[in-house]
Amino acid sequence: MLVKKIRYYLFLRDVLLLSLTAFGGPQAFFAMTMERMVKKRNYLNEKDLLELNALCQILPGPTSTQIISAIGFKIGGAYLAYLALIVWILPATILITLAAIFISSLQDKEASLAFTRFIQPMAVGFVIFAAHRIIITVIENVEGVVLMALATIITVNYNTPYIFPILLIAGGLATALKYKKHPKDETPKPIQIKWANFLLWGGVLAGAAIIGAYTQYRPILLFENFYRNGSLIFGGGQVLIPYLYTEFVEFKSYLSSEEFLSGYALMQSLPGPTFSFSSYIGALSLREYGLMGQITGSLVAAAGIFLPGTFLIFFVIRFWDGLKRYRVVRASLEGINAVSCGMVVAAAIIMFDPIEANLINLLIILITYFLLAFTKIPAPLVIIVGLAAGFILPS
Repeated sequence: MLVKKIRYYLFLRDVLLLSLTAFGGPQAFFAMTMERMVKKRNYLNEKDLLELNALCQILPGPTSTQIISAIGFKIGGAYLAYLALIVWILPATILITLAAIFISSLQDKEASLAFTRFIQPMAVGFVIFAAHRIIITVIENVEGVVLMALATIITVNYNTPYIFPILLIAGGLATALKYKKHPKDETPKPIQIKWANFLLWGGVLAGAAIIGAYTQYRPILLFENFYRNGSLIFGGGQVLIPYLYTEFVEFKSYLSSEEFLSGYALMQSLPGPTFSFSSYIGALSLREYGLMGQITGSLVAAAGIFLPGTFLIFFVIRFWDGLKRYRVVRASLEGINAVSCGMVVAAAIIMFDPIEANLINLLIILITYFLLAFTKIPAPLVIIVGLAAGFILPS
């Protein structure tokens, strides 16, 4: 028993170290997880981690968080998994919430946000870089290009949060019909499904929607909004951005474009999961209720965005070995990923729209993209330079 407790403590400490040092997005996170969780601690082997990463890639929700939760589940069950989830998301959530409170306090004092003026076009540069990375990773044929282009056009022209699930389902169906192109697995494995976590996921989704519609209480509505988004987002943090921008800036006007872009750029300078950006939006969405409202909004948003992926990974991991052998499952992922790419491209277009299209902003977008794509300068340093320039240079 003592040995188990020590092992659990070491695992949670390792998760905390990752949460404080995992700069650089999912690729850097995966490399650091391989080094610490596999090679150093031997919590699981390399093959297990690679398969776990593949599983989390095809589930909605935050991939890095699902990997952390799944490793915790493998080591110590649901209790350790939920503790790992909290330890992983807490540092980034606290820091981005403080940023939201700071920005809100400046606006209460009618202070200028001019120091963020370079950060906003830089945020568009980050999204373009994310779009480039995801495109070269998942688009492999003409069909993928066509689906991506259609998703981009539809998202830009029908910019409502309800279009996203429709596009994802349509994209998955489009490529699932061509499942015979994929090699057949000759060693099928029986699937035994335990439905508890799936029912929990669906029950919370339905319950939040019903209670929110009945009470119209803003914190519950926020939880439902983020929980629904967390249940639909395939492709990680970069795909999260068009969902949140559309829902909370374009559709509900809880944030201005300036606030959203500034917060998103600041998020790039923080370690940990990109999905913690939801706490920033949650805090600003409840700013009219004062400091406690902002803290409540942050916690509600974090719970809403992270819980669906956690419930789903606990549900699927038990029968993943059998499910991944079906060709139709593998085939549908091509369409889902292509549509996700289109949404990220659309996000760059939509987020650029409110920015003044002058030469300086265009140069900042291009310079940001080239620094990220062709140099080894860390993203946090790029953001710090942008903030410093905003303070130093006259507006």
